[in-house]
Amino acid sequence: MQLQLRLFEAQTAPLVGAKAARSGTFVDNMALPVHRWFRYSAGFAAQWVEQVLTEMGIGEGAVVLDPFVGSGTVPIVCDTLGIESVGVEAHPLVARICKAKLLWATSAERLSDFAAEVLGNARGRNQRMSSYPLLIQRSFDEDVLAVLDGLKESWLLVDDKSPESELVWLALTAILRATSKAGTAQWQYILPKKTKRNVVPPSFAFRQQVEIMKSDIRWMHYRAKQSLARIIAGDARTVSDSISQRVDAVITSPPYANNYDYADALRFEMTFWGDVNGWGDIHDAVRRYLIVSSSQHSSRERLRVEELLETEAVKPIRDELATVVRTLAAVREDHGGKKHYHTMIAAYCRDIGSVLHQLRRVCKPGARMCWVIGDSAPYGAYCPIDKWVGEMALAAGFDQYRFEKLRDRNTKWKNRKHRVPLKEGLLWIEG
Repeated sequence: MQLQLRLFEAQTAPLVGAKAARSGTFVDNMALPVHRWFRYSAGFAAQWVEQVLTEMGIGEGAVVLDPFVGSGTVPIVCDTLGIESVGVEAHPLVARICKAKLLWATSAERLSDFAAEVLGNARGRNQRMSSYPLLIQRSFDEDVLAVLDGLKESWLLVDDKSPESELVWLALTAILRATSKAGTAQWQYILPKKTKRNVVPPSFAFRQQVEIMKSDIRWMHYRAKQSLARIIAGDARTVSDSISQRVDAVITSPPYANNYDYADALRFEMTFWGDVNGWGDIHDAVRRYLIVSSSQHSSRERLRVEELLETEAVKPIRDELATVVRTLAAVREDHGGKKHYHTMIAAYCRDIGSVLHQLRRVCKPGARMCWVIGDSAPYGAYCPIDKWVGEMALAAGFDQYRFEKLRDRNTKWKNRKHRVPLKEGLLWIEG
């Protein structure tokens, strides 16, 4: 594995082994206890996190932070190792899923009893399928939606805010895609017009999910007595306002500046639960709280390039960033969509720079960070995100950084319009 050095001679031993190459994917976690309770595409492998903690020399008594914690890979791994952790997540539904996963200390028997009560009360309830938005009605057969609605209404009736109640909420949330006839695109976008063959009956799926969770709870109980994680449903750009203790290490993967709308990924689940009624609600409910990483976000916020480039956070990369942004502003005029990539990239760098300043405040002197990160090339204009983040880290007060390439990205688009070679890797920051 080749090390891509940036600014300084490598002082951290490189990761080795097959798991390091899979750091950027969540798929391995779907065979692991607790991690598998909900599949969230944005994430990395749990085994890789454990390997990084070992390489860093992080053990009991240390505090690990993930400012983009997602569905909880880092804190779950830390729990199995007896390490205190803090996670921050701005997406409200993802934060709730993460918090629910970390309720593994709950008794399996209490979970079983609560699930049985929900299942029993669901039978014979009057269903209200017509009250669901069109996305949900189109995504389920009528008899399937009737069963799911019965489970939902039954849970709402008996919800007592207990850990076992929240775990049953997670179980029901986790089976929605398996019981839906709608297809799912890459990154969890739901496709109601594309039906799939294998649809799991909802009552069976619910029972099976609860049994998996009970088994995993027992597995965790053999390894730890309680969770040592604290999950904050908040903003990484203001993380120092929510964390009193100083942290020894940061392991994370921020949103990539690749125009993926993280807010839209779980619109299906949010619509089922009534958190949103349609795509138009997503911005106010979720997107406006997230790091700017999609053109939908930057266009909706009506961001101004001049103001973004004047922010203190981007000062160390201002000249280079301005060149790319101006190129994007000109190139967009030649494209039908005229997407706001120019403001997206500028706002993304502003936001990541702000996060780095916050991390400097909460990290102990000499703390080490490992970011899984990828570069970007909207409209073919290359953005060296790893370099820019490293430069902003130095300006925030960290001592040094280096980038370690793990894999090439964008290779499957070679015969299409996206031809700029991209990469993904580990950005190590120290100081």
